[in-house]
Amino acid sequence: MSRSFKVYPESIERPSGELAAELELPQRNARGPRLLIGRREWIALPDLGVRPLRAKIDSGAHNSSIHAQDLCLSADESRVSFTTLNADSEEIRCNAEVARIGGVRSSTGVAAKRIFIRTRAVLAGGYTWTVLVSLADRSVMRCPMLLGRRALAGVFFIDPQSIHLLGPRTGLPE
Repeated sequence: MSRSFKVYPESIERPSGELAAELELPQRNARGPRLLIGRREWIALPDLGVRPLRAKIDSGAHNSSIHAQDLCLSADESRVSFTTLNADSEEIRCNAEVARIGGVRSSTGVAAKRIFIRTRAVLAGGYTWTVLVSLADRSVMRCPMLLGRRALAGVFFIDPQSIHLLGPRTGLPE
Protein backbone atom coordinates (compact mmCIF):
# COMPACT_ATOMS: atom_id res chain seq x y z
CA MET A 1 0.00 0.00 0.00
CA SER A 2 1.46 3.39 -0.98
CA ARG A 3 1.45 6.23 1.53
CA SER A 4 0.89 9.94 0.94
CA PHE A 5 2.17 12.71 3.14
CA LYS A 6 1.35 16.37 3.59
CA VAL A 7 4.20 18.78 4.24
CA TYR A 8 3.63 22.06 6.08
CA PRO A 9 6.26 24.81 6.03
CA GLU A 10 7.64 25.59 9.46
CA SER A 11 9.00 29.06 10.14
CA ILE A 12 12.49 28.93 11.60
CA GLU A 13 13.79 31.99 13.41
CA ARG A 14 17.43 31.55 12.40
CA PRO A 15 19.44 32.99 9.52
CA SER A 16 19.63 30.76 6.44
CA GLY A 17 23.44 30.69 6.65
CA GLU A 18 23.30 29.21 10.17
CA LEU A 19 20.68 26.65 9.15
CA ALA A 20 22.68 25.70 6.03
CA ALA A 21 25.81 25.17 8.16
CA GLU A 22 23.83 22.96 10.55
CA LEU A 23 22.56 20.95 7.56
CA GLU A 24 26.14 20.81 6.24
CA LEU A 25 25.18 22.36 2.88
CA PRO A 26 26.12 22.33 0.08
CA GLN A 27 25.94 18.67 -0.66
CA ARG A 28 25.88 17.35 -4.20
CA ASN A 29 24.35 13.95 -3.51
CA ALA A 30 20.71 13.12 -4.16
CA ARG A 31 19.77 12.32 -0.57
CA GLY A 32 21.35 15.13 1.44
CA PRO A 33 19.50 17.93 3.24
CA ARG A 34 18.30 20.95 1.28
CA LEU A 35 17.42 24.57 1.99
CA LEU A 36 13.84 25.50 0.99
CA ILE A 37 13.55 28.63 -1.16
CA GLY A 38 10.68 30.33 -2.94
CA ARG A 39 10.24 31.14 -6.63
CA ARG A 40 11.81 34.54 -5.97
CA GLU A 41 14.43 35.41 -3.36
CA TRP A 42 16.53 38.43 -2.36
CA ILE A 43 20.18 38.09 -3.24
CA ALA A 44 23.37 40.12 -3.03
CA LEU A 45 26.50 39.84 -5.17
CA PRO A 46 29.13 41.36 -2.86
CA ASP A 47 32.07 40.85 -5.25
CA LEU A 48 30.24 43.07 -7.75
CA GLY A 49 28.91 45.56 -5.18
CA VAL A 50 25.31 44.68 -6.04
CA ARG A 51 22.75 44.66 -3.23
CA PRO A 52 19.78 44.08 -3.03
CA LEU A 53 18.73 42.18 -6.12
CA ARG A 54 15.51 40.32 -6.89
CA ALA A 55 16.30 36.84 -8.24
CA LYS A 56 13.90 34.53 -10.05
CA ILE A 57 14.46 30.88 -9.20
CA ASP A 58 14.06 28.83 -12.39
CA SER A 59 14.77 25.10 -12.32
CA GLY A 60 13.87 24.98 -16.02
CA ALA A 61 16.82 27.18 -16.96
CA HIS A 62 20.17 25.45 -17.21
CA ASN A 63 22.29 28.57 -16.58
CA SER A 64 21.97 31.62 -14.36
CA SER A 65 22.06 35.15 -15.74
CA ILE A 66 22.16 38.75 -14.57
CA HIS A 67 21.01 41.90 -16.32
CA ALA A 68 23.98 43.59 -17.98
CA GLN A 69 24.19 46.58 -20.28
CA ASP A 70 27.09 48.65 -21.64
CA LEU A 71 29.36 45.60 -21.77
CA CYS A 72 33.03 46.29 -22.35
CA LEU A 73 35.28 43.26 -22.88
CA SER A 74 39.04 43.73 -22.44
CA ALA A 75 41.24 43.25 -25.52
CA ASP A 76 42.52 39.89 -24.24
CA GLU A 77 38.94 38.85 -23.25
CA SER A 78 40.02 38.14 -19.66
CA ARG A 79 37.92 40.89 -17.97
CA VAL A 80 34.55 42.48 -18.55
CA SER A 81 32.87 45.60 -17.22
CA PHE A 82 29.13 46.18 -17.38
CA THR A 83 26.30 48.10 -15.76
CA THR A 84 23.47 46.42 -13.88
CA LEU A 85 20.55 47.62 -11.76
CA ASN A 86 19.77 46.84 -8.14
CA ALA A 87 16.24 46.49 -6.71
CA ASP A 88 15.99 50.29 -6.34
CA SER A 89 16.78 50.75 -10.09
CA GLU A 90 20.16 52.29 -9.26
CA GLU A 91 22.83 51.70 -11.89
CA ILE A 92 25.91 49.88 -10.63
CA ARG A 93 29.10 49.59 -12.68
CA CYS A 94 30.70 46.16 -12.23
CA ASN A 95 34.04 44.64 -13.20
CA ALA A 96 34.75 40.92 -13.21
CA GLU A 97 37.07 38.26 -14.54
CA VAL A 98 35.64 36.35 -17.50
CA ALA A 99 35.06 32.68 -16.61
CA ARG A 100 34.23 31.69 -20.19
CA ILE A 101 32.51 32.82 -23.35
CA GLY A 102 30.02 30.32 -24.70
CA GLY A 103 26.77 29.65 -26.45
CA VAL A 104 23.40 29.84 -24.71
CA ARG A 105 19.99 28.90 -26.07
CA SER A 106 17.11 31.04 -24.77
CA SER A 107 13.72 29.66 -23.78
CA THR A 108 12.47 30.74 -27.23
CA GLY A 109 15.17 28.66 -28.92
CA VAL A 110 17.41 31.53 -30.03
CA ALA A 111 21.13 30.77 -29.71
CA ALA A 112 23.55 33.52 -28.70
CA LYS A 113 27.13 33.88 -27.49
CA ARG A 114 27.39 35.15 -23.92
CA ILE A 115 30.05 36.13 -21.43
CA PHE A 116 30.05 34.17 -18.16
CA ILE A 117 31.49 35.32 -14.83
CA ARG A 118 31.87 33.63 -11.43
CA THR A 119 30.82 35.55 -8.36
CA ARG A 120 29.77 35.01 -4.76
CA ALA A 121 26.03 35.06 -4.16
CA VAL A 122 24.52 35.72 -0.72
CA LEU A 123 20.88 35.01 0.08
CA ALA A 124 18.87 36.81 2.74
CA GLY A 125 19.90 35.19 6.01
CA GLY A 126 23.51 34.77 4.94
CA TYR A 127 23.78 31.55 2.89
CA THR A 128 26.77 32.11 0.55
CA TRP A 129 28.00 30.15 -2.45
CA THR A 130 29.69 30.76 -5.81
CA VAL A 131 27.61 30.95 -8.99
CA LEU A 132 28.43 31.04 -12.68
CA VAL A 133 26.24 33.66 -14.39
CA SER A 134 25.92 34.84 -17.95
CA LEU A 135 25.59 38.53 -18.77
CA ALA A 136 22.37 39.28 -20.66
CA ASP A 137 19.94 42.10 -21.33
CA ARG A 138 17.12 41.33 -18.87
CA SER A 139 15.73 44.87 -18.90
CA VAL A 140 12.23 43.66 -19.84
CA MET A 141 12.20 41.02 -17.10
CA ARG A 142 10.70 41.52 -13.65
CA CYS A 143 13.78 40.07 -11.97
CA PRO A 144 17.22 41.25 -13.07
CA MET A 145 18.75 37.94 -12.00
CA LEU A 146 17.79 34.38 -12.84
CA LEU A 147 19.15 31.44 -10.85
CA GLY A 148 19.15 28.30 -12.99
CA ARG A 149 19.45 24.68 -12.02
CA ARG A 150 23.27 24.62 -12.20
CA ALA A 151 23.38 27.10 -9.31
CA LEU A 152 20.58 25.32 -7.42
CA ALA A 153 21.53 21.65 -7.82
CA GLY A 154 22.19 19.68 -4.68
CA VAL A 155 21.57 22.60 -2.34
CA PHE A 156 17.97 23.82 -2.65
CA PHE A 157 14.36 22.69 -2.82
CA ILE A 158 11.99 25.16 -4.47
CA ASP A 159 8.48 25.96 -3.25
CA PRO A 160 6.88 27.41 -6.40
CA GLN A 161 3.96 28.90 -4.46
CA SER A 162 6.10 31.01 -2.14
CA ILE A 163 8.40 34.00 -2.44
CA HIS A 164 11.16 35.32 -0.18
CA LEU A 165 11.13 32.34 2.18
CA LEU A 166 14.63 33.22 3.40
CA GLY A 167 13.58 36.65 4.58
CA PRO A 168 13.15 40.25 3.47
CA ARG A 169 15.73 42.22 1.53
CA THR A 170 16.85 43.78 4.80
CA GLY A 171 18.12 40.30 5.72
CA LEU A 172 20.98 40.62 3.24
CA PRO A 173 24.35 41.11 4.89
CA GLU A 174 26.21 44.36 4.19
